[in-house]
Order: sequence, then structure tokens, then C-alpha cells
Amino acid sequence: MKREYETVIGLEVHVELATKTKIFCSCSTQFGGAPNTHTCPVCTGMPGSLPVLNKQVVEYALAVGLAANCQINQYCKFDRKNYFYPDNPQNYQISQLYLPICHDGWVEIETGEGKKKIGIHEIHMEEDAGKLVHDEWEECSFVDYNRSGVPLIEIVSEPDMRNAQEVIAYLEKLRLMIQYLGASDCKLQEGSMRADVNLSVREKGSSSFGTRTEMKNLNSFKAIARAIEGERQRQIDLLEEGKQVIQETRRWDDNKETSKAMRSKEDAKDYRYFPDPDLPPVSISDQWIENVKARQPEMKEEKMERYQREYQLSSYDADLLTNSKHMADLFEETAALTKKPKEAANWLMVEGMRLLKEYSMEPEKITFSAENLAKLIILVDNGTVTRTVAKEVFEKIFSENIDPQVYVEEKGLTSVNDEEALFGEIQKVVNENPQSVKDYLGGKEKAMGFLVGQTMRAMKGKADPAAVNRILKEILSGVKEIV
Repeated sequence: MKREYETVIGLEVHVELATKTKIFCSCSTQFGGAPNTHTCPVCTGMPGSLPVLNKQVVEYALAVGLAANCQINQYCKFDRKNYFYPDNPQNYQISQLYLPICHDGWVEIETGEGKKKIGIHEIHMEEDAGKLVHDEWEECSFVDYNRSGVPLIEIVSEPDMRNAQEVIAYLEKLRLMIQYLGASDCKLQEGSMRADVNLSVREKGSSSFGTRTEMKNLNSFKAIARAIEGERQRQIDLLEEGKQVIQETRRWDDNKETSKAMRSKEDAKDYRYFPDPDLPPVSISDQWIENVKARQPEMKEEKMERYQREYQLSSYDADLLTNSKHMADLFEETAALTKKPKEAANWLMVEGMRLLKEYSMEPEKITFSAENLAKLIILVDNGTVTRTVAKEVFEKIFSENIDPQVYVEEKGLTSVNDEEALFGEIQKVVNENPQSVKDYLGGKEKAMGFLVGQTMRAMKGKADPAAVNRILKEILSGVKEIV
């Protein structure tokens, strides 16, 4: 009888914080600078240099911890994690092992199987390492220390996830929560959010854990899902063959959809942790915590509830709009300017989402202003432009953030309200399409839609569809009487 297995997964999520300067020095954290231009004696590990803690790092860590229902260590401290690697200039990393800033929290996720709480073991602050740039042509490596000293929080989950769906739901929940807090942009492609997957398998019904492996080099949700399935199957195959799973760190190659061993897994003792002698303990007062709590923003779930109550949006619409803080902010500003929340929601969710998909963009990349979207909605509402023209104008707003009022006037896109001119154009369409007229008179209602479409095409979308329908019916009723 074939044995059934259960997958046990825990994550270590590293998040680069959105501070302007590094965790222990005043060097810039800006992404993409020329190599080794955002450096100083502190972040390059020069002898005699002393670290000074960035207060904003503590505040961001507190904000994330509170949002994740964590307990706060009001007395916490930094430790040195000793290891040698070329991108680690001091030969140690300043991190937190013994007294991390946050512990024992949880976030709630939702999948097709329902809601579930995922435990947070701890959240700790630490500094990032530099970056190795490998030159295959010259067969050498260069070190860029711009990233060295960039502030991180590491969010360590409990081993509460059982499949890739739960892992992705957990990561999406963390990413959205942190983006709402403004603590990080969480861009996986730029490395500001990275996840290491700890995975083991065990026979279904067993209460003891199997031997876990840790997978690194995961920079997209799709890669994480594929890595989980690949490693799960690898471990099951080993156990079915009577072999042992070795505790080790593995690197996932997403192109080959396989992983390979990097090194056997170290324990805390291998890093020879000890308290950092250059950094005093951090004392967090009750008042400091209360101040951070008071600044916590309205989160997705609260926004969803308010949108349904205040704007009478459906649960689906509210969910879609709040999946991005930038999109939610844009919606609220537009709704406030127009006093037409449902119109604002419809433009963002229909045309906005269509163009995001077309351009393969994230909502955070939207650059147009609420003011210009509001102007477009008002132009449609007062009949200055038709909805057909408005869709064309919206595309220009989306790509270039143009002023729709100016654009409509410059391009001559104002609606044609001259009924005499409209009557003449519709009469022409009727004369040119005798078969459609005959079909309509014979009871085929679809023929009316064709004639309306031909008229709108002739008017380049600038005619009011309601006026076209009314005049067309008047003309056809006259034709009917003659026939």
C-alpha cells in the first residue's frame, strides 16, 4: 500500500525597509546606484568604525510586528552572527538572536479551503550583506557593497503551512500588509522581499517532523510554488527509496526546475553568536509603542468593510480595489473629487485593470493623478464627451497623465449635440444600409444595433448613443409608414 505524505512548510521572509539611509550609517539605500557609491567606513567594515542605530528601522519593525499581532520585546538587543563570505565586509552580520524585537504573532490567510492562522515565531532586525557580481567572461567576481548595511526585518513563521497555495496566500498577506504600512515596497524583482522556504515531509497522521531543507534563490511567487512542489517530490522519492533526507541548504534553479545542494545546514552554534559590543540594548517604552499604534493606517480588511458601507460597493469590487494601497488611494481621491464613487471604481476596475494587464504592470506603477481621472468622469457625466471617446481619453491619461479637458478640446472630441447634423448623418446610414433597415422592419432587433454602430462609427464616437437611438427610431418609423 502506497504511503501518503504531508508537507510541512515554514518561511523566513527578508524585507528591505523603506528608510532613506542604512541601518547603522547615513549612506543612501537607493536602489540601482553605480557599484560601491553608497558606502562609508561603517558599511564596508573598516576597523575602528562604529555603528549607530537608525531609529526609523525600529519604528518600521514595531509597526509590522503590531500589524502581525506580535508581542513586543521592550528590551531587545543586537548580536553578531559570525561567518566569512566575500560580500560580508565585517566577517559578521549584525542581527538579533537572543532578544528579537517581536515574537509570538500571527496573520490570517484565506485559500479555497477557508481561513487559517499562520503563526509568526519572531521578527528581528538585521543588516543586509553586499552583492557579488559574477563575470563569466573574465571568470572572476566583483563585490558591490551598496546593499551592505541596508536595513532588513526577517519574519520567521511557524511551520504551519501545508502546501504552495497557503505559502503564496501568506506571502501576499505579508506583502500587502507591509505595503499598507509604508515599511517597504516589497518588490521581489528588486530583492526588497525575499523568501527562504524550509520544507519537510512526513507520513500523514504523524505528529513528528521530518528532516527539513532550506531553499534559497526564490524571487517570484511562481518560482516559490514550483520550488515547493519540486522539493516535496524529491524528498518523497528519497523516502520511498529507503534513503534519508539530508538537512541542508539548497539553491533552486527555476529555469531547470530543479534544486541542488549548496551546503549542509548550519545551527546557531556554528555562527558563534554573541552580543554586539558596539550597540547598546534598545529600550522601547509603552509610550513609544502607543505612538506607533496611533500611526497605524487603515488596513485592507477595514477598507473593504468601509467601502461596502460608505460607497455601497460590492464585496468583490471592494476586494479588488484594496488589493493595492496605491489603487485604493487613487480610488478614494477620485471619489472625493467627483462624489461619484461607483463611477471611479468602474473606471479603475474595468479600463484600469485592462491596461495594467495589457502593459504587464503592477498597480503601484500607475502614474496618473486622481485629478485627471476625476475630470474625465465629470466630462462624461455632463455630456461633454461620450463614453466611447472617454475610453480613448482614459488610455492617454493612463500612459501620459494628460489633462483630459485640454486633450478633448485640442483633438475636437467634444460630443456632437447638433440634432440637425446628427439627423443628416443617421439618414445617410439608413440610405446606405437598406438590408439592415428591411431586417429591422421585419422584426430583427439586432439590425437596430448594427445601424447604431454604423452611426457611431461615422460620427467617430462623438454622438450621444441615446440621441442616436431616438433619432434612428424616428426615421425608421417614418420608413415603416411609407412601406
